Amino acid sequence: MALELDRPDLARSDNFIDGIWQPSGAGAHYDVCDPATGEAIATVADSTAADAQAATVAAHRAFDSWRQQPAAARAKLLKRWHALILEHTEDLARLISREQGKPLAEARGEVAYGASYVDWFAAEAVRSYGDIIPAPVGSKRMLVTKEPVGVVAAITPWNFPLAMIARKIAPALAAGCTVVAKPAEDTPLTALALVALAEEAGLPAGVLNIVTSSREKVADVVGAWLEDARVRKITFTGSTAVGKLLARDSAPTLKRLSLELGGNAPFIVFEDADLDAAVEGLMAAKFRNGGQTCVSPNRVYVQESVYEAFADKLVARVQSLRVGPGDRDDSQIGPMINARAVDKIERHVQDALARGAMLLTGGQRLNGGVTTGPNYYAPTVLGDASHDMALAQDETFGPVVPLFRFRDEEEVVDAANDTPYGLAAYFFSRDVARIWRLAERLQTGLVGINEGALAAESAPFGGIKESGYGREGSRYGLDDYMATKYLCQGNLA
Repeated sequence: MALELDRPDLARSDNFIDGIWQPSGAGAHYDVCDPATGEAIATVADSTAADAQAATVAAHRAFDSWRQQPAAARAKLLKRWHALILEHTEDLARLISREQGKPLAEARGEVAYGASYVDWFAAEAVRSYGDIIPAPVGSKRMLVTKEPVGVVAAITPWNFPLAMIARKIAPALAAGCTVVAKPAEDTPLTALALVALAEEAGLPAGVLNIVTSSREKVADVVGAWLEDARVRKITFTGSTAVGKLLARDSAPTLKRLSLELGGNAPFIVFEDADLDAAVEGLMAAKFRNGGQTCVSPNRVYVQESVYEAFADKLVARVQSLRVGPGDRDDSQIGPMINARAVDKIERHVQDALARGAMLLTGGQRLNGGVTTGPNYYAPTVLGDASHDMALAQDETFGPVVPLFRFRDEEEVVDAANDTPYGLAAYFFSRDVARIWRLAERLQTGLVGINEGALAAESAPFGGIKESGYGREGSRYGLDDYMATKYLCQGNLA
């Protein structure tokens, strides 16, 4: 592997099934490429349905013994895993930056963020309380208990290769479930390293299993889990289109589903807002990971009376961003994940310009100097955007900010909600009455009020409408991995 690590053994390339690192049963492998250069940096197992089935067998076999472990014992193992993740922050950050492209500073932040979920759910493991229900007659005792749902299949995206898998695996293990996991084909190295550290923490064989696959084999691997009744839950972060397929194909076995899907987040700036704070909030929300986040603002609405002033301030900030490879200390925006991503960004920008948008800054691929490579795109601001543009309907998933003018609150609320998605929304205002009105009227699972950074391990993360269902993080995050059981005991006398 063309990457220096303090712990070279974290650079894994095989599947981890039933406590053993092993190649794909078919012996196939595929290349993992650096998005900054397009060059292969590693090869990993290209798994088949048989590998996925072997992982399921191991997880199912390990489930009874793992669920019977005292919650305190499961918490202790998670705490040990958390400590190892933090201990190896630098190696994990290098892996993230190299295979995903984000700057090292952001990658280090992702390690801390992902680790926080492991720590959080270690504590939540011992707080999985039940209830005693007052019985209608004195001869009965009525109780409610919580039990792990069973084997969980975790399918994760490429944009946060450590955080997304950590915040799925940690609650599953805390609840007493066992796991089979498949990381995104573009970014498997970080997930494999994370599992290696879980093994080092002492996780029993079969409790956590991971298989990697190329884009061509994904349907085989995931299909094996969808068809298998022993897999009782699917947790997925990714596109709405794929989420709908998972919901459809899991129906024959009625699996539990947690789906964190696409978004089309509005960001609203009212005339009474602190414009400097709004610009900084937008920068934090939009340009994190180069705009490649599901909660990234996709439509920025600015009230007419402050539109020009806000646009000028925003353009100045965006022009100050430094684009470059993730391993450069001064890089603030790295390469996009692959050429398909850049192609989509370019299509959206060209469509917007053809439909009357004004190019305020950026608007082109970069390939020269420190940005020599196939996947760089300039941070871009477009003025006078309209809802007939592709970028108003579909996530751009890149460093592009379209500015929309609006007249009044009623107009902008209608526009913000005019989408099938409902993951995140943001607005800036100093009007207290308006703050509560909008917080209640915006149709999303997350709302940022004078704030651009929403996520935290203690907060419930998830959407409504076609952005999915289920919640990750917080005290609610354990519920998605547990079943509620009612016990009714009659008089034994």
